[in-house]
Amino acid sequence: MSQVLDPPAQDGAALVALGSRAGAALIATTVLASMVGFLDASVVNVAVPAIGRDLGASVGAIQWTLTGYLVTVAALLLLSGALADRFGRRRTLAAGLGVMLVASVLCSLAPSAGTLIAARVVQGAGAALVVPSSLALLNGTLQVDDRARGIGIWAGLATIGTTVGPYAGGWLVDHVSWRAVFLLNLPLILAGLAVLRRVPEPAAERRALSLDVAGALLAVVGLGALIYGLNAGSGSGWLSAGVVASVAAGAVCLASLPAVERRLPAPMLRLALFRSRQFDAINITTVLFYGALSAAGYLLVLQCQLELGYSAAQAGGALIPESVVFVLIAPLSGRLVAALGPRWLMVAGMLAVAAALVWLAAAGRGAGYASAILPGVLLWGLGIGLAVTPLTAAVLAAVGDADLGEASAVNDAASRIGGVIAIAVVPALIGAGGGSLAGALADGYQPAMRILAGLCVAGAAVTAVLVSDARAATTPPIAPHPQTHGCALPEPTPRRT
Repeated sequence: MSQVLDPPAQDGAALVALGSRAGAALIATTVLASMVGFLDASVVNVAVPAIGRDLGASVGAIQWTLTGYLVTVAALLLLSGALADRFGRRRTLAAGLGVMLVASVLCSLAPSAGTLIAARVVQGAGAALVVPSSLALLNGTLQVDDRARGIGIWAGLATIGTTVGPYAGGWLVDHVSWRAVFLLNLPLILAGLAVLRRVPEPAAERRALSLDVAGALLAVVGLGALIYGLNAGSGSGWLSAGVVASVAAGAVCLASLPAVERRLPAPMLRLALFRSRQFDAINITTVLFYGALSAAGYLLVLQCQLELGYSAAQAGGALIPESVVFVLIAPLSGRLVAALGPRWLMVAGMLAVAAALVWLAAAGRGAGYASAILPGVLLWGLGIGLAVTPLTAAVLAAVGDADLGEASAVNDAASRIGGVIAIAVVPALIGAGGGSLAGALADGYQPAMRILAGLCVAGAAVTAVLVSDARAATTPPIAPHPQTHGCALPEPTPRRT
């Protein structure tokens, strides 16, 4: 690990140009690191039926193999963002990749559903270190004029992992084992650590380390209890004592977090970040939009396998056209932001995704791929290609250099929170209750997809009303630094934080 942290270019180097060797290494590192996070969040979707059969897992246990990872990432992102701002983004990124490597091996060896869930929680802890530090490193190392374009290139290339990953994961499920799915990211982790040696980290003001134990516990317990209640509600009943107590405890913890943070001299979450209407509105939009994307991707993969009769590989490949379109559109979208501003690109993209989900809602038993799924996934790819880079660029002007890691973590936490809540309520959306997912999909898939389309429309409405194209409106008085940066791009569709 020490070799990884000893790059040719020492800390304190100048900002790098996107077209330089250091810029290429920077893009490669952040792309590889992001692919790892994307794969761990999404590729498990194609393995859900096989995991359930092999381990005899209940609907609740299957849900926790997904949400255990997501809720850990979301709960620890704020703390890890503070660590990145204090100890450096390169060092934090390397540590996170190391944790994810070990956890991935543990997942592949898990003898029971409980062990797998525990390993996924560890994997989520590593991802929480990787996500904010990788994109903060990208934004904080590139020259200011190259940042929007760099984000677009990063977004397009990182999506290659989500294009090939689910198909490769499905092939492994069909021909090897679901356990092999968790080893897909090992080459990416090792390559990321190797390339990281060539990435400089410019000098920046290092914030004091926050020993905000109370804030960290409130975030972890609050999100964990809330998600536990949402997972258990569809099976145990929404008014059961355990579910009500869990949701209430989670809500109380999260509601108490701002008051606790306000009193601390070095809080984990600095409330001054939320003085910007731009920052607040985009995070609300992120929760809605990425929640819809996460749940829709999960539902579509289940529908393909359990209702349409696809193999795991075929289900994993169903969304490949969407990712291809996204790869082509994202860099162009990054260039359009400078000319058109982010607001209407975001609105157009989210409405396109809403239309795509309505189309895909009609993909019932007996439907052909070319007519029922392909048009929807192409429109989906166009929509996220239009929306994702402007969403990130709109937050880019909201914070100064010293706050980059924390603001990146907040925005990515919003995407993870939206995703984990939406996936947690999937059984309730389709009416699974305590029964099987397969039995509920026949009647529940279509209305669930339409509800998720409504979330996209709601995100577009928030953007149209509250997000501004004016640069002055995006700069809150929270940091003295003249340069502005963006927050991390939330995880693309599973296929942010």
